[in-house]
Amino acid sequence: QVQLVESGGGLVQAGGSLRLSCAASGNIFSIHVMGWYRQAPGKQRDLVAIISTDGSTNYADSVKGRFTISRDNAKNTLYLQMNSLKPEDTAVYYCNAHITSLSTGLLNYWGKGTLVTVSS
Repeated sequence: QVQLVESGGGLVQAGGSLRLSCAASGNIFSIHVMGWYRQAPGKQRDLVAIISTDGSTNYADSVKGRFTISRDNAKNTLYLQMNSLKPEDTAVYYCNAHITSLSTGLLNYWGKGTLVTVSS
């Protein structure tokens, strides 16, 4: 059973920083593209940033220059460094990964999310 577990969310003042982590565990053969998504209250879940296996990245326009996505393939862990946070960044942040498991093949996995609240 593959699991994604996020950590690092919390309450921060505008202009502050947070670092999110997402650890993948279980019967993993390989991890492909990974990403962070977020969902604000009453809104749809949107892409924040994605990173491929070779380290190439893409960001939502709203976070470019402020957020940095990275991954540690040896630790099966995804990160999101968030700087210059704004109240509009308040949301539940979800980790996503396409993972090949020895038992189930290639599937798309989601974490349960971690809440980021930015106060003004």
